[in-house]
This record gives sequence, C-alpha cells and structure tokens, in this order.
Amino acid sequence: MIYRIRHITRYAYDNPVSQCYNKAHLLPRNTPSQRCLDSRISIAPQANWLQEHTDYFGNRYCYFMLNEPHRSLEIDITSRIEVTPMQPENALDLGCSVEDARERLALAADEATLDAHEFLLDSAMIRASAPLREYAEPSFAPQRSLLSATRDLTRRIFEDFTYDPEFSTIATPLKDVLKHKRGVCQDFAHLAIGCLRSLGFPARYVSGYLETLPPPGQEKLVGADASHAWFAVYSPGDGWFEFDPTNDNMPAGQHIVTAWGRDYADVTPLQGVIFDGGGEQTLEVSVDVARV
Repeated sequence: MIYRIRHITRYAYDNPVSQCYNKAHLLPRNTPSQRCLDSRISIAPQANWLQEHTDYFGNRYCYFMLNEPHRSLEIDITSRIEVTPMQPENALDLGCSVEDARERLALAADEATLDAHEFLLDSAMIRASAPLREYAEPSFAPQRSLLSATRDLTRRIFEDFTYDPEFSTIATPLKDVLKHKRGVCQDFAHLAIGCLRSLGFPARYVSGYLETLPPPGQEKLVGADASHAWFAVYSPGDGWFEFDPTNDNMPAGQHIVTAWGRDYADVTPLQGVIFDGGGEQTLEVSVDVARV
C-alpha cells in the first residue's frame, strides 16, 4: 500500500519575529515494513537555510532557519510512503517467554540485544517505578510469551484508561496519568513503556501517523487526524514488535512511522526558538494520510 502524507503546521504571531531556528521530526523513516519514496518540504516565508540530517536513533529530521522578520510561519511537508504489513497477531505465542527474555537480556552478547539495553534506562519523561510495575505484573506470568503478555498489557490500558484530550499536556507526569486513568496516545505509549521498563524489558516510543480514512466497513482509528504515538518492545532473538494501546491493536498497515526514541522528548514533531518579538501566538496543525 502506498500512502500520501501531508502535515501542515502554521504559527501566527502578534508581533513580528526577527529570527527563528527550528528542528522538525516530520520526515518518515525507512523501516523493514515501510519505505519513504519521496518527501517535499515547503516553508513560508522561505527559509534562509534548510538541511536534512539523521539523528542518533536513525531518524530523519530537517533543521531550518529564518532570519527575516515574519508574523507567520508555515511548515508544509508531503511524503509518499510504501507500507508492507509485517506484524500478524497470530504470532503472539511465538518467541521467548517472559522468564527466558529476562535471562537472555541479562546474558546477551549479540549486538541487537546489547543495543536494546539503552531502552531499559529511565529517560526524560519516563521513569521506572513500583506503581508501574505493579500495574503491569498481572499480564506477565513467567511462562507466558513476552509478546502475548505485552499484547495483554496493551488491551488492559485500552480498557482501563479513557482517551481524554482535555486531561493532559506534554508536561503531565506519568504518575498522574496512572492515577486518573486518562490521557491521550502519547500518555498511553509512555505508560506502556514505563510498565515494561519497570519489569526489566526494553521498550521505545514510536511517533507517526494513522490512515485518515479507513477502508470501507472499518472504523476510523483514534488519533488519525494528527500525529500519533505507540510503542515497541524488544524480544531477545526475535526483534522489535509494535503495539498501539490507544486503539488496542498491533500496527499492521495503517500506521506510518516517522521516528522512534526513548520517549516523546527525543522525537518532538517540531521544536525551536524565536528571537525578538512574537508575543502571543496561535498554532494550527492539520494532517492528512490518504491511500494513493
């Protein structure tokens, strides 16, 4: 399946801005299940300098600068992505058990597993804790497959927590999400990652998009009109597997990956600084993901 993704971000300022510097994680990356065919970046006013880079985690991002006065800024990025589904849910009982995964992680000498260890550590927005471990433990019986246990955790988050865009902001602590059982896709991804790390399993944050209009007869997924977030867990010897607690599924065709990292802070869609001016500002974001 080939998708066309268009992500438009607009800022309007009360006062002219003399300069701005920005970093955008809005260019889809290549993965085993997707290939970016092309991307087009349009910035208005025209950027004085723009360059694409690859970050520590292998994500594509663009860095741009405007040094002319402006009262608005629009970043319009269009990409074409070829997606090949690779995560059948009937494979959940395959792979190592919860107990075996812990042993393999402790004794690992292969490069993939050693690299996964950095996703066991606390990060800027996610810290392992006893409450997170206690919430997750009922799903992780020692002899159960790690993937099946993670799928059960995904289902429980979907059933126990309410999707509420009014509850949280980027700065809402994970402990508040757990306490009130409310949040959005970013919160639910952070929650699952915190649970897994608290149990000793590597997990990473995945940022991307969902198909805006689903195939006939299928329900529209939550989060399809903006950037979406989910997570991936590492199973030693098997690799990384993705799960979406907001929609209670495993991504398989309708999810397009932009970037991954330890948490949201590593892959913020757009961040930057402005100098001299600005005042109050308004932000508008629109996302369209359509089958070609």
